[in-house]
Amino acid sequence: MWRLAARVLLGTKVHPLTQRLLAGAANLQCCWWGTVRGTHTGYMSAGIWKVEAPDAEHLIRVQWEDGSESCYPCVWLRDNCQCPHCFLHSAKARKLLFEDLDVDIVAKKVTLTDRKKVSITWPDEHTSEYEAEWLKKRCFSEAARAEMQEDLFLPEHQYWGSDLQLPKMPFEEIIYDDESAYKWLCTLKKMGVVLLTGAAARQGELVKLGHRIGFLRLTFYGPTWQVQDKADANNVAYTTGKLCFHTDYPVLQHPPGVQFLHCIKQTATGGESEIVDGFHAANKLKHQNPQAYQILTSTAVDYTDVGVDYCDFAVQGKQRIIDVDYRGQAIRINFNNATRDTVFDIPAEEVRPFYAALKEFSDLLNSTEHKFTYKLKPEAKGHVPVLPHSSSSSSRPLTPPLQPLVYSASPLSCTG
Repeated sequence: MWRLAARVLLGTKVHPLTQRLLAGAANLQCCWWGTVRGTHTGYMSAGIWKVEAPDAEHLIRVQWEDGSESCYPCVWLRDNCQCPHCFLHSAKARKLLFEDLDVDIVAKKVTLTDRKKVSITWPDEHTSEYEAEWLKKRCFSEAARAEMQEDLFLPEHQYWGSDLQLPKMPFEEIIYDDESAYKWLCTLKKMGVVLLTGAAARQGELVKLGHRIGFLRLTFYGPTWQVQDKADANNVAYTTGKLCFHTDYPVLQHPPGVQFLHCIKQTATGGESEIVDGFHAANKLKHQNPQAYQILTSTAVDYTDVGVDYCDFAVQGKQRIIDVDYRGQAIRINFNNATRDTVFDIPAEEVRPFYAALKEFSDLLNSTEHKFTYKLKPEAKGHVPVLPHSSSSSSRPLTPPLQPLVYSASPLSCTG
């Protein structure tokens, strides 16, 4: 299965970006397709025993050879007709216009062919055909929907604290071996952080890694940038002071989801990095103080970033510290104390409760129980930690569509 999945994940190549490249951190805009649809053996062996269209129910009922039953709304079936007139197979995209869809449509005639194909004739005499395997995968039962979502989004998360067993993989294997690259991406999705070892101690390795699976996102700091102590620094990351746990770019409407850091040269003393599982800390907060969790998931915080780097920039944005899905489950962390604006667009009486909630969350991030400390070692070849957007302290934090990890780091020198 991994071979086909790897082709989906890794098959799209992009043209190299500008040659104005810096060693250091790189943001990755990665397209997650999950595992390949239709790889389950249950789907492959799907056979239909009987198909019928109950009167006045606007449904097609399919009885499978394994004894199970599926019901498909007629409007959904018509909307997803796979014929060339309604669907562009070369683009895997629907051609049927929604304004031409009758939401009250019912089937005029339903037939079954060789227990493997359902044919439906609609009132306007248009005919649609559906393969058994295609229908089985799209069954509307709770179990089938959950299985499909797992295939598409790889939802498994492994939460961790100071006892993290940091995943490590060889850089060269990921660059040249599809199976290794696929395992790396799955591990990154599940854990939120992976340390790649053996990268050459030179500029350009981050770009090579980025182009392996997607493309590097250009920001106002450039396609990549160099993390080092600078005079008149336009970012606190370019100073020798300790950074709070944070995630990068919460000022952006769509903060980056994955970040690469390549250690080419390390300082003689210091340089430790700290990371923390932002999802794990958010879940702890939700359990011990639901009101604080509610405040951080509902309050829009102002962020700002102004300066001159790859270009002149002045950006304003709003983010909630903890983004949640429809179930109230944390799906993203957006916290950067350095770029949190002095402007705060909430009523005065809500300010102190917000600070109290954020302080409790920060205390969880910084507790020895939750944070993990390590130091990158360039040695003969460099280390490349790959982090999803989440939360950290001494270096920098992350907040992604992947498992939120917050990170911070003390002085880290990345030079050419």
